[in-house]
Amino acid sequence: MSIKVAIGDEFLTAFASIPRSKQKAVMNFVTRFRNNPRSPGINYETIHNAREKNFRSVRIDLEYRGIVLAPEQGNVYVLLWVDKHDDAYAWAARHRCSIHPQTGALQIFETELVPGEEAATAEPVTVPAAVPEQVDEPLFALDDKTLLSLGVPTERLALVQGLQSEQALVQLEGKLPVEAFEALILLAAGTSLDDVVRDYVLQPGEPVDTEDYAVALDNPWTQRRFRVPEDEQELGRMLNAPLERWRVFLHPTQRQLVERNWNGPVRVLGGAGTGKTVVAMHRARWLVSQPDWRKHERLLFTTFTSNLALDIEENLKKICTPEQMQRIEVVHLDRWVSQFVRRHGYQSRIVYPAGRDGIYERCWEQAAALIPLDLDVHREFYREEWQRVVLPQQIRSRQEYFRASRIGRGKALTRAMRAQIWPVFEEMREQLLRAGAVTAEDAVHFAREVLQRGEEFREYRALVVDEGQDFSGESYMLLRALVPEQANDIFIVGDAHQRIYQHKASLGQCGIRIVGRGRKLRINYRTTELIRRYAMGVLENQPIDDLDEGEDQPQDYCSLVQGLPPVVEHFADAAAEAAWLVEQIRGLTGQGVEAASICVVARTNRLCGQYEEALKQAGLKTWRLTRQHVDNRSQQGIRLATMHRVKGLEFHAVFIVAVNEGVVPLTAALTHTEDKVEQRMSELNERALFHVAATRAVHHLFVSGYGVKSSFLQT
Repeated sequence: MSIKVAIGDEFLTAFASIPRSKQKAVMNFVTRFRNNPRSPGINYETIHNAREKNFRSVRIDLEYRGIVLAPEQGNVYVLLWVDKHDDAYAWAARHRCSIHPQTGALQIFETELVPGEEAATAEPVTVPAAVPEQVDEPLFALDDKTLLSLGVPTERLALVQGLQSEQALVQLEGKLPVEAFEALILLAAGTSLDDVVRDYVLQPGEPVDTEDYAVALDNPWTQRRFRVPEDEQELGRMLNAPLERWRVFLHPTQRQLVERNWNGPVRVLGGAGTGKTVVAMHRARWLVSQPDWRKHERLLFTTFTSNLALDIEENLKKICTPEQMQRIEVVHLDRWVSQFVRRHGYQSRIVYPAGRDGIYERCWEQAAALIPLDLDVHREFYREEWQRVVLPQQIRSRQEYFRASRIGRGKALTRAMRAQIWPVFEEMREQLLRAGAVTAEDAVHFAREVLQRGEEFREYRALVVDEGQDFSGESYMLLRALVPEQANDIFIVGDAHQRIYQHKASLGQCGIRIVGRGRKLRINYRTTELIRRYAMGVLENQPIDDLDEGEDQPQDYCSLVQGLPPVVEHFADAAAEAAWLVEQIRGLTGQGVEAASICVVARTNRLCGQYEEALKQAGLKTWRLTRQHVDNRSQQGIRLATMHRVKGLEFHAVFIVAVNEGVVPLTAALTHTEDKVEQRMSELNERALFHVAATRAVHHLFVSGYGVKSSFLQT
């Protein structure tokens, strides 16, 4: 039987925290250990005060020791921890690592006494009779069998059954295996037992052998925290980026989505920080590595914005081989459409509202000159009608406009009113034609026509879509046309809580049928619970869809770490806010937080420039994030970004600044229309934008403003 050497996620965390001068010695040891853990040069020592009989200490050098799980039987070795000699031994004395008798997972958790256990082991004490106090109801009314199936260790059953509050449960983090803790947190948050059982309870299999560590390493819950490197290259990637655990360890609910043959399109919902993009990237890697893929077959990985596409491509390179990357094309959809239509003879220039070339706006101004003055309709109504009705439905004649659906528009139009309005849109078409330009919607329509001519134009075997909430109905119909309906054809991840563009579509109505293949990720791994609650608060009581005509319920979405509450401050003027901002940043960097992991976020580019100047004047180095550049953390400096640009990124600390009336929400985004439906959509987009910015924070969130407070701070 071959020897297996696994590495635990806590080993990588410990490795990342030791001095760089010592990391090379650890890396050399791990390589030698992986090649032959039975080598005479491996100095094993018994740890007499360890809670686990299979723990051994191994010498790294004169100062550092590793903690290894080295069972008496079998050929499995697990690297668990590395630290200075005394600290490593102390860690071993506090932890257990064993196979759960029911789930078969290899679990690791702290074993030191927690509140409630002392009482269970102490001698009974006689106390005077007193008036009985009211006893709270238990937090969980679950029997031993159910708790064991969720991964609760036998020695923790009574403790869990005695919990009476969520706060008491939160204090058990680390004292329970991570899968058991997550399942209980979800139950406490209101997720149904059926949903938790579906995601966290493994199907019954062979009886568990608690001494068979080789079988345990194949368990999905084990693979959440332990990994057997495939080769030296993977080992090198793990040790060179030990904190990027997303590269190596997947939650079993994520792995179930990634490593599965689906018989059609899949939609995965999940709040900010639940790992949707990680799942999408691993899904792409898994698909192109399947043996039935031919050399010429490719996968399209697309998202809505150019900067997200750049970030995704860089991260895919971290988990894919060069051969796998050759099969994956990463591009945001507008760019893909532009390239595709030109390859197929499209000569017109694609123009966008507020584009840098100004063509779209000049054409619209010419068309707007025909707006009838005798109609009681706001000028902006015409542009909204053009964008919401005419372009999506590809309306090109007055008769088609008479028959067009206007569901979702706030103002009703009679046939006579439509006749008066139509010349504006007809003129817009004429102006675009004269300029040799077309809208993005028209280009998408042309691309669909090309694809519908025959199967030979379908270049891809599969599609992966990130940030699916931002795509329009026309875009989804194009994506549906890109690949034939077959197994593993389309994989979409998204979250309508983060919809920051005014696009909304129903997958089913676009031909992407996900019935029975809709899933949801429920655990936020990025943001602390207190930051998550704050960010969700701005969307409270707002209807959020599930991308397919249903409603997404937020109550089964939570974080595992409570963390610190957000800091919210308000100042008399911009100078006072800027001085406070500099002081807080210096405080964080003085505590060891790297400048590159701090981001200042503002609503507009102009504001970003103002805060950048204030930081520079204070002697702080800065780095401005733009649409064209990925966030290279090797580049030093405090990050500055707009709320739009920061999407898809995360930082140790986030400062959302200038949260003032008129800025957040942006007045121009709310007052451009008199249509009540448009106004509600615009406000929801602004709320989502604030939510996105807040959920970029991992440990610290600061929100500040000056002058008149934003209405969002009153919620």
